[in-house]
Amino acid sequence: MWSDIESKEDYLNFGEVSQIVTEILETETMLPVSIGIFGNWGAGKSSLLNLIEQQIEPDEWIIIKFDAWLYQGFDDARAALLETIANHLIQAAKSEETILQKSKNLLARIDGLRLAGLLAEGAALAAGVPTFGLVSKIFGTAQNSLDGIQDETESKQVVDTGKEVIDSGRNLIKAKEKQTPPQQIDAFRKEYGEILQELDKKLVIVIDNLDRCLPANAIQTLEAIRLFLFLNRTAFIIAADEEMIRHSVAEHYKDLSYRHQIDYLDKLIQIPIRVPKAGVLEIRAYLYMLYSIHQQLSTEKLANLRQFLETHLQLSWQNQSLTPEQAAETIGEKDNHALLLDFERANRIAPLLANSPNIYGNPRIVKRILNTIKMRTKIADKRQMPLDEAIITKLVIFERCVDADVVTKFYHLINEGYGKSELLKELENDNEENLSTLSENKSIQTFIKEWVKLEPKLSDVDLRAAIYLFRETIPLNTYTAQLSQNAQEALSVLLKIAARTGTQNTKNTIQELTMAEQISVMEALIEQLRKVDNWDKSPEGFMGACLLAESSEDGAKILNRFIIELKNKGVNYLWLKKRLENAPWYKE
Repeated sequence: MWSDIESKEDYLNFGEVSQIVTEILETETMLPVSIGIFGNWGAGKSSLLNLIEQQIEPDEWIIIKFDAWLYQGFDDARAALLETIANHLIQAAKSEETILQKSKNLLARIDGLRLAGLLAEGAALAAGVPTFGLVSKIFGTAQNSLDGIQDETESKQVVDTGKEVIDSGRNLIKAKEKQTPPQQIDAFRKEYGEILQELDKKLVIVIDNLDRCLPANAIQTLEAIRLFLFLNRTAFIIAADEEMIRHSVAEHYKDLSYRHQIDYLDKLIQIPIRVPKAGVLEIRAYLYMLYSIHQQLSTEKLANLRQFLETHLQLSWQNQSLTPEQAAETIGEKDNHALLLDFERANRIAPLLANSPNIYGNPRIVKRILNTIKMRTKIADKRQMPLDEAIITKLVIFERCVDADVVTKFYHLINEGYGKSELLKELENDNEENLSTLSENKSIQTFIKEWVKLEPKLSDVDLRAAIYLFRETIPLNTYTAQLSQNAQEALSVLLKIAARTGTQNTKNTIQELTMAEQISVMEALIEQLRKVDNWDKSPEGFMGACLLAESSEDGAKILNRFIIELKNKGVNYLWLKKRLENAPWYKE
């Protein structure tokens, strides 16, 4: 299986984009600059940031990585960013006494900005100055004192908070040179510029995970960035989901029009860059790399394969074909049968993973799909199930790329056919007449048409073990999360019924279920019954299933098949015979 963290290697041909960003940073006339790396969750923003960082010359730059999400709930994001920058400058200047003192003064000035926010928050806000939320901190402490503090710890908090303010004032705001918030901002920017000039360094602040933050935290970080905009020798690279940031702006500034929400981000980001969407060729190359890592190839061979695939992608406008044999021979693995099978599978599934609207070439989703496949394959091997990885791969892709109710209908048809589906056979023979029985959604229908062409063919395979494996590898609460609220409530009631006949409330609950919900609830009940080891007496959920069968024709068929399976295994106790006597839905 594969680690679900950002990569430091370029598996998606991001190198071209990272080089462009690096060239912008290395062009003196482009500084100061703010660059936005925009993309959806899992698109590869963090991996792209890693590549950019690797290409920046460390002797010329001070590189600061700031994860805004880490500080959420623990510190004011604006103060955290400013202090992180000041601390990095102190570290860079540790061998230069004069510069070091200036850097320490810069850190002290941050306390001064906090103090300015306390004394003149209204004026600071009017001037566009961040106030770092210290007012609420002091006000909360002061309120405690007004309410009457009995606890020694709380008393100490008041003293310490007051000392913090006094010390900050002593460090920076002397009696003879009291400064307004705008003056302090100007002084801060001036000292910062002087430090970088004397260090003969440029500074790049890389901000990640901004779109994971709550709106207030995201806006605080963006406000702190404004302090450094247009300062010489400084660059910001901000990675985020553009729509999430605009949502944060809308949440924080309630009265802003949509145009102003867009303007807010556009004024901060001078050069917006979108993470390239991974197409079929990129996903194929990505799969080749992931499968090669799984095969535990040497570091040298992985590097050679990555270079080969990168070159192939760059020249794909000339020739898009790539055979597993070509790639394997390049790294001296032409006789590695397992690797060749993996590469062949990559060629088959890459178009579906790249084009499905539920995946759309998202690298993180692709990796999670592969991890699910590997997990199920390992379980199938341990349980000696007659399932190979190719079958599991095809079914996992189906589950991910269609809606949950389509999966339920499809597996219901397979159960009805004792492991095989007539509809699946029709689809594999290009007969699409009954495709709408699975879904009316045109995009899902288009996907299914492409999916059935994917090898191996499944219409002649008994898929009951695969469906059982699917149910066994997700907990019940995950499965019920796919049910409607009505279905979940009905399932909860039916699992607890012990009497032969239910109450009127129980019957009403069943009657409120739609036909699809009745099927889903019955399947959920049977999944619980499959886990029962002792059938000496009626297990929890069985009576509920029988009640549901009385009201649901389709549900009755599912339960009927399950009981026949039980009898074939030798479960034929007296209590079961009596329960099935005169049951109109039960047939041998």
